[in-house]
Amino acid sequence: MSTPAHQQMVFVNLPVNDLDASKKFFTDLGYSINPQFSNEDAASVVISDTIVAMLLTKPFYSTFTKKEIADATKTSQVMIALSAESREKVDELVDRALAAGGSPANETQDLGFMYGRSFDDLDGHTWEVVWMDPSAVQG
Repeated sequence: MSTPAHQQMVFVNLPVNDLDASKKFFTDLGYSINPQFSNEDAASVVISDTIVAMLLTKPFYSTFTKKEIADATKTSQVMIALSAESREKVDELVDRALAAGGSPANETQDLGFMYGRSFDDLDGHTWEVVWMDPSAVQG
């Protein structure tokens, strides 16, 4: 596989009920808001150099789709998975999410070479945080 000419980015667009509460939730997790791409209808949450979560008010989100907006507290359409550099970093991020008002989503997975926990954000979107032993990936 060839190396891409540019670094692709991932923008995850999420409908939210309360933009200010969602912004606080994600900044409590240690992420920053990019004001250049934020306004009263949207907040650009910088997860990493290549991952951005766009928090969109439901009326604004609805301008991008003809589909009904799912209630993420009742249905699941997507799970967002983030890698972590260690087991401790998995626990640190998930514990911060829970302290900021998130809720546990699934049982902790500990396979020795892989460790993961998950949480639901304020709107019910599921986030998984996973660490994998680099030696297990090298094959």
